[in-house]
Amino acid sequence: MSYDANAIHFFLGANTSDGFVFRPDELGSADGGWHKFLIKGGPGTGKSTLCKQVAKAASEFTDNIEFLHCSSDPHSLDGVIISDYKISLFDATSPHVVEPKYPGAFESVINLCDCWDEDALQQNRDEVVALFAANQGCHARCSKFLAASGSLLNDTYHIALECTNIPKLSRYVTRLISRELKAKAAGTGQEKVRFLSAVTVGGLMMFTDTAKAYCDRVYVIDDNYGSVCRLLLHSIRAYALKSGYDIITCYCPLSPYDKIEHLFIPELGLGFMTSNKFHPLTFEAYKHINSNRFLDLEQLKKRKQRIHFNQRIINEMLAESGKLVTQSKVIHDDLEKYYTQNTDFDKVAAKIQETTDKVRKIILASDEAASR
Repeated sequence: MSYDANAIHFFLGANTSDGFVFRPDELGSADGGWHKFLIKGGPGTGKSTLCKQVAKAASEFTDNIEFLHCSSDPHSLDGVIISDYKISLFDATSPHVVEPKYPGAFESVINLCDCWDEDALQQNRDEVVALFAANQGCHARCSKFLAASGSLLNDTYHIALECTNIPKLSRYVTRLISRELKAKAAGTGQEKVRFLSAVTVGGLMMFTDTAKAYCDRVYVIDDNYGSVCRLLLHSIRAYALKSGYDIITCYCPLSPYDKIEHLFIPELGLGFMTSNKFHPLTFEAYKHINSNRFLDLEQLKKRKQRIHFNQRIINEMLAESGKLVTQSKVIHDDLEKYYTQNTDFDKVAAKIQETTDKVRKIILASDEAASR
């Protein structure tokens, strides 16, 4: 999929050390006035195409569109978020299953299942069931490798934490915050939680260009051990929210609830991103933060053998995880063949048109209300 480098790209969910992690609460709330479209359908039945067409229709009115990619196949879209108009649309089938809580009143279900020949699919039941089971098995094994990687990553973090000069780092963070984040008058900021990186068919992938959509200044934290970036980003996150700034927090797939990898503050055009041996950042940074200045390198050398072991095994585990994702993609492609040859794509096209018309109607109504 080709896209504008300055557009906003994330992963809808990711295989992680805790299994597949997906945060449906990040896709809009009923009490917040959102319109949520849930897409139901099989592999290859037009879900990604629907997302792309809705994004194209919405782009006539706003550039603030989040493209949510499939972690197994980054060229495929699993959803879009149009924040300016409080609209989200996404694939609500496995592994990111969502069922409507307030059907019709909040969620609209787009049922592409109406477009296939169920009798024909029934004739291939055994093959389809076996392929789905094999696909789920690949993802389950992938998460086990990532869980092992996460454990080793956490071990390295604790080793480095013992060698971190926390008072010195705290003083630096205080100076950094006073320079970059002026306290606002009142209120608490809102947080969006996203995945900027995931293990994909191409290995570990990160949408680094997303930073350009939000930031004209990006601090890159060079940290191969994980203690400095973790402490620094958690401190900035807490201060930014307390000071009333809306932020975007991106977690690490190897520790999807604890380890912040990247943080963006769009209002300030400011970002903080982690660079390490597993995902080095090569773009030109506003400033680099060298984590070694806060570490007792002599103490770290005494633990060098264990750290190197951890990093080597993590690399091997990530490579195996990537192979499993690639294997699952091959299985998924085989599944698509059964569905595409038994789907009426004229009906799918009609559903896509109906949905894009609904989205336009919501946007036009919102613009009209705003102009009164």
